[in-house]
Amino acid sequence: MTIADYQEWIKETVNQLRERNFDRVDWDSLIEELESMGKSDRRAMLSLLTRLLEHLLKLSYWQDEKERSGKHWAAEIVNFRAQIQHRLEDSPSLKPELEAMYAKAYPVAVKSVSQLFSLPKDAHISLEQALDEDWFFVDESKES
Repeated sequence: MTIADYQEWIKETVNQLRERNFDRVDWDSLIEELESMGKSDRRAMLSLLTRLLEHLLKLSYWQDEKERSGKHWAAEIVNFRAQIQHRLEDSPSLKPELEAMYAKAYPVAVKSVSQLFSLPKDAHISLEQALDEDWFFVDESKES
């Protein structure tokens, strides 16, 4: 799409659609833009899920930094979960895609935090745990 002024193009296109001037709409560009918007929403959700998982992994397993940074990580977790929830409210059709997004996000999150500290071999956070607003810590009975 080669549009000189994106905001002007949107304004023009919306006006043409409202006025039912369908013959003046740049349909190819409009279709391309709508497809791009859908991809952008998915990328944003994948990014939020990855950041959420990174913070959950740090909070759950990085004991050396937990006292110093744990409250910050917990606050970020609340924020990421809320942003994910808001996106799902706006676009409920993304919910069935969460498992596939989790499958992409989790290995990236693990690789990312592994640059900071060594994760235990049995480290795992499920999608359900990640999205559960009351779940923050690894079950301490497993740590003994």
